[in-house]
Amino acid sequence: MQLSRITMRISKRERNILLLAAVIVLLFVSTSLFPAIQSFYDEREANIESLQLNIERERRLIANTASWRERRVEAVTLAGNLEAQMFSGGTIPIIEANIQRAISQHARDSDITVSSTRLAERLDTQGWLLISQEMSFRTLDDGNTIRFLQLLENSAPRLWVSDFSLSRSRNQYSGSITVVGFARSLIATTEQSATNL
Repeated sequence: MQLSRITMRISKRERNILLLAAVIVLLFVSTSLFPAIQSFYDEREANIESLQLNIERERRLIANTASWRERRVEAVTLAGNLEAQMFSGGTIPIIEANIQRAISQHARDSDITVSSTRLAERLDTQGWLLISQEMSFRTLDDGNTIRFLQLLENSAPRLWVSDFSLSRSRNQYSGSITVVGFARSLIATTEQSATNL
């Protein structure tokens, strides 16, 4: 009964004023609340996009990890192979002697007689030492020279042939060969040892 009295007392004009006030409050709330909701939504979208980018970056890193591991293994293997192809020694004359000994051993294994050996020539540049050794030889069978060249090609440390000549006179073959071997420069080796300490 009391409620009906209160509702009866509100006139049409008052009702319109209350309705207008409600619309104004609703407009005020919507103009202040919607930007906040929109800002929250935009921030949430930005966070989701950032997370998706991070997830994609992590996936690429995980995928690339296997590739980088393979590359590292290949690089270590290649470095080991290159190291096995180089001569070593405490001094340049020792390196030269090692190269000359290897050539002479391959010649003996091929039934080739070394008739003379010239002094080794060396070139030291950018941390590398190139030793060039020339020798004259003779053999009774030209097949021995092929065996000799194969032994040089498959040698470890590696020997490269830079010049080769062969001639026949009566019942024997004679020729000359220039063989090249590589080593790390002693200066570079000393510097590398110092950095490893």
